[in-house]
Amino acid sequence: MKKPLNSLLLTAFAPILIVAGILGFVTPPSLALMSGATPYNLFHIFFGLVGVGVLATKRVSLAKLFNIGFGAIDLYQAIASFAGLFPTTLFAYKRADDVLHIVLGLLLVGVGLFADRTSDAAK
Repeated sequence: MKKPLNSLLLTAFAPILIVAGILGFVTPPSLALMSGATPYNLFHIFFGLVGVGVLATKRVSLAKLFNIGFGAIDLYQAIASFAGLFPTTLFAYKRADDVLHIVLGLLLVGVGLFADRTSDAAK
């Protein structure tokens, strides 16, 4: 059986979040395109681990919920960065963060809302 798109996306995305958080700690600030702020790195690692936990349940509905929720958080972070809202100061966003938040936020929300509609009834 084909793996649902929401689960497939989260299978790729959760480890990327963990790796991004770890790389944020080890990349020298002079070479970093994105924020390396400790709270920002911990945020990525924590939500990457939550994503892995969601995958362990094998519930497509939870993968959809994670994708929509985290995508919405990504979109908020882009808005927060431009508007100077929380957690801009804490996370020390850079423009590359903003671009990535917009792209990933739209992707995650879009897949979460529009993919795997037929599998909802089964799971």
